[in-house]
Amino acid sequence: MSTADGTAAGLRRAVGEGRRLVVKVGSSSLTSADGGHLDVGALDALVDALAARRAAGRQVVLVSSGAIAAGIGPLGLDRRPTDLATQQAAASVGQGALVAAYQAAFSRHGLTVGQVLLTADDTTRRSHYTNARRTLERLLELGIVPIVNENDTVATHEIRFGDNDRLAALVADLVAADGLVLLTDVDALYDGPPSRAGTARVPFVATTEDLDSVTIGGTGSSVGSGGMVTKVEAAGIAGSAGVPTLLTRLADVGAALSGEDVGTVFAPAAATRGSRKRWLANATTARGRLVIDEGAVTAVTERRTSLLPAGIVEVGGTFAAGDPVDVCAPDGRVIARGLVTYASGELPRMLGRSTRDLARELGKAYEREVVHRDDLVVL
Repeated sequence: MSTADGTAAGLRRAVGEGRRLVVKVGSSSLTSADGGHLDVGALDALVDALAARRAAGRQVVLVSSGAIAAGIGPLGLDRRPTDLATQQAAASVGQGALVAAYQAAFSRHGLTVGQVLLTADDTTRRSHYTNARRTLERLLELGIVPIVNENDTVATHEIRFGDNDRLAALVADLVAADGLVLLTDVDALYDGPPSRAGTARVPFVATTEDLDSVTIGGTGSSVGSGGMVTKVEAAGIAGSAGVPTLLTRLADVGAALSGEDVGTVFAPAAATRGSRKRWLANATTARGRLVIDEGAVTAVTERRTSLLPAGIVEVGGTFAAGDPVDVCAPDGRVIARGLVTYASGELPRMLGRSTRDLARELGKAYEREVVHRDDLVVL
């Protein structure tokens, strides 16, 4: 066995035997062929596998898509709606059916579920983020199986995760999981379109460089909102928190949790940021942007300094003090993200000026950083 094979086998065992696991299942895995009804057989198979893990003394957090898909049939629609209002209506109808089906399935094993609905705002704002972590921890302590989903009934375009893969990765970090399992309708990551002759399964991804020769496709079903791209990105988010990720199909979940060689396993990053830096990088959504000059780029990325008004050349978006913003190089590349100490309306008159000059003209309150280095993460 090669070193890579040994590492991959070890990670598979770590996922299968870990004390706490986050499992995400996509809409296409849980719905009928027409996409308008829950596939109760598939849902029961998933629950049986997770209940067996619970019986072995381990904890599970389930991140489940399917609410919108489950509402398509009852609303008389023939496909997933594209407008936000109808998506929200379908989610309102479908979420109840989804959780009721999970409760019925888990109760056969003597287990109780708890519904946790989140919007991106709940992870963008630090106080909401810690509240979500507290709730999930308490549910696990009480022996409940948390079922997490995006709160599609109230989420707007500006505060959506966009897919539950990213949400699952953030939850894995939130609860300090030992592993993340992403269940989809494809059995693994392939080095090209799985339907094309000659493509091969990618069993192990050690670093992002391993993906350079891989062609990653988009959404694979009519009821899902993600795709292979979002799953690879989710593996990167989880990996930055030191959490390995296993990608496979629902039919192979039992084998995956037994450590067998199925799907694709993604190694966690060798070095991880602190939790606050990970939160800034992965859980926040930028409310605006600050374009900085080359000197400030060097100071922020190489010397890890705070961002001062003197280095800023342009302000974009509308934001308040304390909001997350992207920090961009002159060519538009996002190089960092941080929590800004000024509102967008205050900054234009400050651009290119030293804090000393600002303090002399506007008062001592302006002798401070625009983004403090403790609230700034280089991307």
